[in-house]
Amino acid sequence: MTGQRNLTEITHFILLGFSDFPRLTAVLFSSFLVIYITTLTWNLGLIFLIRMDSHLHTPMYFFLSNLSFIDICYVTSTVPKMLSHFFQEPKTITFVGCIVQYFIFGFMGLSESCLMTAMAYDRYAAICNPLIYTAVMSPTLCLQMVLGAYAAGLSGAIFQLFAILQLRFCGPNVINHFFCDMPQLLILSCSNTFFIQVITAVLTMIYGIANAVIIMISYCYIIISIMKISAKGRSKAFNTCASHLTAVSLFYTSGIFVYFSFSSGSSSKVDRFASVFYTMMIPMLNPLIYSLRNQEIKDAVKRLLKNRRYC
Repeated sequence: MTGQRNLTEITHFILLGFSDFPRLTAVLFSSFLVIYITTLTWNLGLIFLIRMDSHLHTPMYFFLSNLSFIDICYVTSTVPKMLSHFFQEPKTITFVGCIVQYFIFGFMGLSESCLMTAMAYDRYAAICNPLIYTAVMSPTLCLQMVLGAYAAGLSGAIFQLFAILQLRFCGPNVINHFFCDMPQLLILSCSNTFFIQVITAVLTMIYGIANAVIIMISYCYIIISIMKISAKGRSKAFNTCASHLTAVSLFYTSGIFVYFSFSSGSSSKVDRFASVFYTMMIPMLNPLIYSLRNQEIKDAVKRLLKNRRYC
């Protein structure tokens, strides 16, 4: 009876967050709050701009608006709770809250990975088959691809949720992180984690490696096609693809670094600050990456400001 009671004793976890930096509490809180507000502002602004400007009602910007929506949900799944813990004692999260947080985080992360692949195919169709691009990337196909990305992300998150619910927590409940992430939950579990490690490996192959390979193949064809066109067209094509390639590189390299560092047992402080980059900085940078050298976005902003001036 005692053993059974111990197996069901954990009803909440303690998220240490950045509590080992007491002198930096105000600085970290202010910095993360600014990053969060900036992320919401830029992504909501991009969604609004794409919605309001008919010139941006194209497949590329349809995918981009969904990427902004995913980034908003992605960052909101972890940051508000983390910010509230800066001035809260104890820094607790319920078991259900922890599972829900990781489910949303995983759902959005996996969906973004699939959406990045859809965006790579869109660029492939636009550059390699420009004459039939409009026919190929029809509104129906674009909607199906986006819904497919969400469905794939949801399926993967459900598999992860099922695996996590098989774990039992009967010992320490202190998570040395600012949100509930899979590696920390595996460390705290007192049950066999082989099954969930297999699930994680399979999902990594499907959502990580497979998507990355598809993206790389798409860009190989894109580069071959770009080299065949004129210098002026080549420059425009490179600029069109550079933003997406930059976003993809940041997304995958940061995730690979963080999860390999966990498995290699590197400093937990390094892990946490590296996690800040892929959970907070990337969602903030994505709208900037896609807008900074995008003349269509700049023109849309000018048209919006001009229309408001006449109102």
